[in-house]
Amino acid sequence: MDSERLFRRIGDPFGRHHQRVRGILTRTGSGYIGEFMRQRVFESRNAVLRQFAATLAVSCLVLIASFGGVSAQSGTPAPDQGKQPAAQATDAAKDTNQSQNQNQKRTDEFAEAARAINGPGGNPECVWLGRRAVQLMYRDDLDTAFRHLDLYDRFGCPGGHIQAAFRCLTRFLPQIDDKVPNSLNNLTQACWINPAAQPQQAAASAAQPAAPASGNPPAPQPAASPSPAASPTPAPPK
Repeated sequence: MDSERLFRRIGDPFGRHHQRVRGILTRTGSGYIGEFMRQRVFESRNAVLRQFAATLAVSCLVLIASFGGVSAQSGTPAPDQGKQPAAQATDAAKDTNQSQNQNQKRTDEFAEAARAINGPGGNPECVWLGRRAVQLMYRDDLDTAFRHLDLYDRFGCPGGHIQAAFRCLTRFLPQIDDKVPNSLNNLTQACWINPAAQPQQAAASAAQPAAPASGNPPAPQPAASPSPAASPTPAPPK
């Protein structure tokens, strides 16, 4: 019995000692793992912050460089930059004037055709499509000419007028010059108004002197004085 108590007393200190050692080791291991995890978390957070700071710095540098380029471009303009808006405005005004002049010329041609032609051939739509068809046939663009002729027929325009105008244009072929502005257009207009026109008539009208610009009528030429009557010849003596 005494030996058992002795052994139990001797064993109890060892048992309690092992339990304390195991608890100390468990607490020490848990603290070490927690400290290790906190360090890893801090290191990860610091790495993220450093990467964000580097990205922000690069973005700021890019923005500063772009603002510097814009300010440099918006500084003193080059000499040519000041001239470009003026040149563009001049070209736009010139194009507008040309468009207005062309439209006015077309309106005058429609009015001239309406005065000279009795019937649908003098209508603006017939003049527009008919003259284009004649010019396209002159340029051998028959596919486009046929499309114009289809619209020409749908508008009720006379088909014989196109044939007569194209026949008239073939008589003026020597006078058509691509280097002369509106050469083809003017002759097409003349043939559309008067399909029976002849080149001699056009040349004669061009050769006539122009009227004086002052608007006053020319002074009448004095009439030729009549020549005196011849005196009768005396008869010879017998």
